[in-house]
Amino acid sequence: MKKEVYDLYVKKALDFYLKANIILTDKEKQSIEVADFGLNNLENVGLQLITYVNTDRVCAKEMVLLPYQTCPEHRHVETNGNEGKEETFRCRYGKVYLYVEGDGSKEDINGKLPQTSVTVFKEIVLSAGEQYTIMPNTLHWFQGGENGAVISEFSTHSTDETDIFTDVNIIREPVIE
Repeated sequence: MKKEVYDLYVKKALDFYLKANIILTDKEKQSIEVADFGLNNLENVGLQLITYVNTDRVCAKEMVLLPYQTCPEHRHVETNGNEGKEETFRCRYGKVYLYVEGDGSKEDINGKLPQTSVTVFKEIVLSAGEQYTIMPNTLHWFQGGENGAVISEFSTHSTDETDIFTDVNIIREPVIE
């Protein structure tokens, strides 16, 4: 991803944090991550986030999804004796379409099918103030609604670099040119 694209999406994320009344320090603003998942298609597939804390036991993040921007389908697997990440998403602004394993079909979803491989379609719709917990090793993907979304994540230790993505073209760690 080009540096100017990265900077543009950091600015977009900051605008969403303001809409959600999320106050960030200057240091936090400087550490916003823009994940394009190696696809260079941020308008459709991507995620902007800040990690507040990630210790051996807990993790807290603030994530931004632009309108219909999708975080690709993945699972958090066992690493170093950890059973995988358990995470709770709490919608702070907008609407989130979350898809997990279970009953559901792609014909019935309210979100848009992403431009990546997906296999799970049990839909959970989160509006501001609502939350949902995803258990370890559960396939899931999520997408911002028509106005985008800001999501707080509260979880056990995060090792995003070990996530297993359904789409083999996904690269989790961003590369900035």
